[in-house]
Amino acid sequence: MGDSIIYTAGYSPAMSYCIQIMKQAGFTILSEPSSQVTHLLLPVPSFAPDGGIVGGGNLSTLLTLLPKNIVVIGGNLDRPELDYYTTVDLLQDANYLALNAKITAYCAIKLAMNQLPIIPDGCPVLVIGWGRIGKCLSQLLKQLGAKVTVCARKEADRSIINALGYCALDYPQVALPDYRVIFNTVPTMLFPKSVGAGLKIDLASRLGLGGEDVIWARGLPGKDAPESSGALIAQVLLPILRKESL
Repeated sequence: MGDSIIYTAGYSPAMSYCIQIMKQAGFTILSEPSSQVTHLLLPVPSFAPDGGIVGGGNLSTLLTLLPKNIVVIGGNLDRPELDYYTTVDLLQDANYLALNAKITAYCAIKLAMNQLPIIPDGCPVLVIGWGRIGKCLSQLLKQLGAKVTVCARKEADRSIINALGYCALDYPQVALPDYRVIFNTVPTMLFPKSVGAGLKIDLASRLGLGGEDVIWARGLPGKDAPESSGALIAQVLLPILRKESL
């Protein structure tokens, strides 16, 4: 496809599905560095806690093996090594983030259903936060018949939440033991004590629920739905790469 030659570094299950789709779309995918490479594709997110590339590899070393004018694609690319490179950071892309939130919501509900001996219909559920994931979760849970309460700080958000048919509460109004399932999406410790509460699933990058029984479910799309996650990466990238090749 055009002159795009993509080298992939690191590994994630989602990335393997993305590569399959990119190949089917006609793009050249290399597994070894080359002077012909135009794009470096990294996993999303791209870096492990130790600073290395997810799945293995060192970014600084890798860049010495590739042309200086490559485009680097990945997630969380705010690294000094990339200051002079053109980057496509999917974790800054509104379309990717919105669709990834939907996948996350599906995975979170699947996780909850695997943990409980009940179906969502009629189940009292609390969703903490009214961001992308909170919105998607609330909609899907309502479609499944759950009794959804959404906790949001802003009065304007609570007005919209009520208008959409959910119950809206501010944080001080919440009594956690009233809910069979609690999903947190806010990366701030808002509820350090959650004694007596039901199943607690935290989807935030930093924990917002306290207690030893909290399930911290970070990175669900890549773990539980890698094919969907990989397809999303390809879905967002293909129009960008095709536009470059024109």
